[in-house]
Parts: sequence; structure tokens; C-alpha cells
Amino acid sequence: MSTLTRPKTDTVTTAPTTLRGPVRVLLRLHRKALWAGAALLVIGIGIVVALSVWMASSPVRCADGDTTRCGDDIYVSSYAHTSTETFLTDGGAVLVLLAALIGVFVAGPLIARELESGTFRLAWAQSVSPTQWLAARLAVPAALTVTGLMVLVIVYRWGLWALRAGPNSPGLRWHAEGVYPGTGPAVLGYALLAVAVGALCAVLVRRTLLSMSLSALVLAAVGIGLSTWRYLLWPAALRQGEGPKLLRDSDWHLEGGMLTASGSKVYWRDCYHAGSVEGYDACMRDRGGVTPFAEVHPASHYWPLQLVETGILLALAALAVFAAFRVLRRLHG
Repeated sequence: MSTLTRPKTDTVTTAPTTLRGPVRVLLRLHRKALWAGAALLVIGIGIVVALSVWMASSPVRCADGDTTRCGDDIYVSSYAHTSTETFLTDGGAVLVLLAALIGVFVAGPLIARELESGTFRLAWAQSVSPTQWLAARLAVPAALTVTGLMVLVIVYRWGLWALRAGPNSPGLRWHAEGVYPGTGPAVLGYALLAVAVGALCAVLVRRTLLSMSLSALVLAAVGIGLSTWRYLLWPAALRQGEGPKLLRDSDWHLEGGMLTASGSKVYWRDCYHAGSVEGYDACMRDRGGVTPFAEVHPASHYWPLQLVETGILLALAALAVFAAFRVLRRLHG
């Protein structure tokens, strides 16, 4: 007999149950984790606000003590500004890591520990079906995580806006690995996927530490895979010409080279051995290059990339949730 077989109870007449009872029990059992999550939320907001206030109180000063720019292209950055930039550079990656930690918590203490210790039988004997039991353990962390991360995303975007609004260019590109995931809906997709993967690993393995480890490995693989191939999620733009027409400061530059007379592409990477600008140009001309080109993701591709990545994450999360309920029903039956 499976260890997850629901204990037989006498047939009694009970009122229809909802998720309200399991949710209330779940919140009471894990109230310390809730307080810890709330504390992390407050700390995250406080850090961004404190850095922004510090930066605003330490304006950039030129040699003459003026607070305006020191010419068109020359500026002196304040310590507060550079420190704020350093802290916020990896803010998006930190938000994704927090989402992954929630998934690990769901896999271990929230679900697998009850399956391992057998305490789930008590809930199943209290007119709570296995489906309701698992649904509560999916809905509560999903709702709380999405709500908390939405707040952090708004605060983080505000912090980046305050940084860019200063007199200096912070060098924080929209496509940077540490920035991009935490500025849009993709991080919410990571959160929902983390909860779903944690639940699936828990009902599959039914061992706390193994479930947590497996969840971490799966989420790491998905995160690394998407960050590596993100540029393929939306068709890149092809630009031709020279100077500002070819590349802009806000572009995510992918590839570059020259087009031949027939329209074929010759890439700069094929001439790395040249060793100098003149050598690169001569190498490209020898290969038939005529017109410089660049493959880029302009800033206007931010939302298409975010939405496609979010869609992929939500689809994977839905598959994981479906599989978790199927596994639970199979073990229950």
C-alpha cells in the first residue's frame, strides 16, 4: 500500500469544504516563515529607499563646487552614486533568487516534510481531500510571493529611475543580466514556476532534503537556460550604416560585421586575428564586406522579450502543477 493512501474513515455527513480551512491551518503552522518573508520585504524596500535618499543628498560636484555637469561629456561621480549603482546592478538577479528560495521552501518544509513524517494523514482525515490539501499549499505561497515580488519590482524600478535621473549615466543597461529579470513580469513567472516545481518535486520524492535539492537544480537549469538563450526569444533588428545609425547606447548588441554585395553576412568574429581596427577592416574587405551591419535588440524589444519569457515560464508552471496533481492522485489511488 502506498504511503500516501488516504486513511479509511467512517462515512459521515459533512458540510462541503473549501480551501479556507486548509489555508488558515497552513498560515498558522508557518507563521514564522511568513514573518521572515515580511521582514525580507521591508528590508528590500528599505535598502532601495535608503540608497536613493543617500544619492539624492550627495549630488555630483565639479571642481569648482558647482552641482551642474562639468561640460558636455565630463563629470565627477559621487561615492553615493557609485555605491547605489553597485548595489542595484544585481537587484534583478536577487529577486529571481528570492523566488527560487520560495520554491525550495515549498518543496521542503511546506509539502515534503508532511509527506515524509505522515502528518498529511491528519488533514486528509478531517474532510480535506488530497486535492484541496495540495491546492492550499500551492495557492498560499503563490499569492504571497507574487504580491511581495510585485512590490519589490515597483520599488526596484523606482530606484533605477532615480539612478538614471541623476546627472551621471549609471551604465545600467536594460538588458543586463542582473537588471533585466527584476524589472518586469518575468520575475513573477519565475516565482510561479518555483512554487509549481517545488510542489512537483515534493510529491515525487517525498523526502525533505532531496526535494529541496532537486527543486534548486531544476530552477537553476531553467534560469541559466533562459538567460543564455534570451536573445533568441524575439527576432533581432538588423541595422546597416555607420556611426550612430548603426549602434545606440540603449541597444543590446548581439552581432556585427559587414554585408557583401550579394547580401551575405561576414562577422567581425571571423577577423579577430587581425589585431587592429585597420586590420579588421582590411580582413572584412578581403572577405567581400561592403556595408557595416549590426544585429541588435533595441530598447523597444524590452516588452516583447519580457512577455515571451513570462509566457514560457507560465507554461512550464502550468505543466508542473498539472503533473503534481496527477502524481498525487496516482499515489492516493
